[in-house]
Amino acid sequence: MHVTGTMGGPTAAKGAAPGRGWRIACGVLLILTGLLAVAMPMLAAVATAWFLGYMLLLVGVIEIVYAARSRPVPGFGWKLFSGIMTLLLGLIIVVMPVVGAATLALWFATLLFIGGFIRSALAFVVKPLAGWGWVLFDGLLSILLAILLVIGWPGNSIAIIGFLTGFWLMVTGLWRLMLAGSATSAAV
Repeated sequence: MHVTGTMGGPTAAKGAAPGRGWRIACGVLLILTGLLAVAMPMLAAVATAWFLGYMLLLVGVIEIVYAARSRPVPGFGWKLFSGIMTLLLGLIIVVMPVVGAATLALWFATLLFIGGFIRSALAFVVKPLAGWGWVLFDGLLSILLAILLVIGWPGNSIAIIGFLTGFWLMVTGLWRLMLAGSATSAAV
């Protein structure tokens, strides 16, 4: 007898799904890392900025190599310029991670504000439906959080990036633990 999982693949109905122990270990590790990030938000913000900086460095190198290999194709200069700018941005964030974390906070505030505005407008579009008020609440709360983030910038905004990183890690670890308990979570 087989039970079909959420991904459509069959899993054994009896016993735990393969790899369950690894998923539990990963979930616990993510939760512990998240708790550390919440306990040390400035360090977590700097680590988040460093991670982003190193990823941008890698992407910049890849873009430059791609531009060099596609030199005969139109747009070479723009591709090279994009790669150099991405590389420089990554270098700046790696060398000055606190500035990078503060910049992340402004990016996040911008996303919150735009998303809040869109969700607030959406609330009035779906207004006849039950629960439209929650959409409006979400939109207005997002706008308020964006404004608070900008008002406190850069002082408290750097710590907020650390808190967000920590909460994200904890929630990710929690859902991994929740799914690890399911016999049909072999693909997660």
